[in-house]
Amino acid sequence: MSLALPRPVADPPTRPDRTDDLRGILLTLLSAVIFSCTNTAAKWVMHDIPTGELLFLRGVVALAFVAALIPRRDVTALMHGGQLRLHLLRVVCSCVEVFCFYWVIARTPLADMTAIYLASPIYVTAMAAVFLRERVGWRRWAAVCAGFVGVLLAVRPTGQGLSPAALVGVMGSVLYAVSLVATRRLRATPSTMLVATQMAGLLVLSASTIAWGWVMPSTVQFAAMIAIGLASMVAFWCVNQGLRLAPASAVVPINYSSILWATALGWLVFGDIPALSTLIGSAIIMAAGLSIVLRFGR
Repeated sequence: MSLALPRPVADPPTRPDRTDDLRGILLTLLSAVIFSCTNTAAKWVMHDIPTGELLFLRGVVALAFVAALIPRRDVTALMHGGQLRLHLLRVVCSCVEVFCFYWVIARTPLADMTAIYLASPIYVTAMAAVFLRERVGWRRWAAVCAGFVGVLLAVRPTGQGLSPAALVGVMGSVLYAVSLVATRRLRATPSTMLVATQMAGLLVLSASTIAWGWVMPSTVQFAAMIAIGLASMVAFWCVNQGLRLAPASAVVPINYSSILWATALGWLVFGDIPALSTLIGSAIIMAAGLSIVLRFGR
């Protein structure tokens, strides 16, 4: 896959104080918790509701709410020299990634899909060194390699290769990493604008699937989808703001904590118990991610 990212501009030689870094890390942690809760609710809803329908209603709710928060000057700035190609790349990757993720969690345990997505921060760490010119020393490169070993254990490929769900999940995790790197390059763009473009793109993509089937949701399901839309908007804002405050290679590995929330919620809500290989692989990935976080400033 070729990444048609614009030539990056090096960060200023002086870094802001560590308060911004800490805020970025905490916001990323909060986004991981929120996304784990919305994923659990979505998996429950998609037992009866098609993936495209869920994402369509989620997009309507989120976009209607966030659109009111966007000043007109931000829209003008985006349309006049606002790196439209990079925005488009980010939106396309983000929208396709969300479809991949929701399609897979409807068919696999939450912990399994989350383990596959743990690879995203590994991709981002490598991409941040190449496209964002962020400093990544040999120790973090070693952590990246260890993380890939953990991913192989978590995915559990057989002699016939990866399962269709695992392949879709891997593709989604790569696209998610690309969208995060693009977000870091667009850190001058207001978070509300980043969220709005994501929601608008997802709304268009999900609307194109409505013709394939529509299931009338119950009152409880409809309320759950509204809650998913609002909570997802908050989580997206946390992700975007976290990437604006701190280096991508520092904040993104915090998403490794999502395996803890996914495992707990999957067990409590659906009775899913992850395989031993998934737990071992996730532990290796989390250790690699923590190593990257601890060394991001060295």
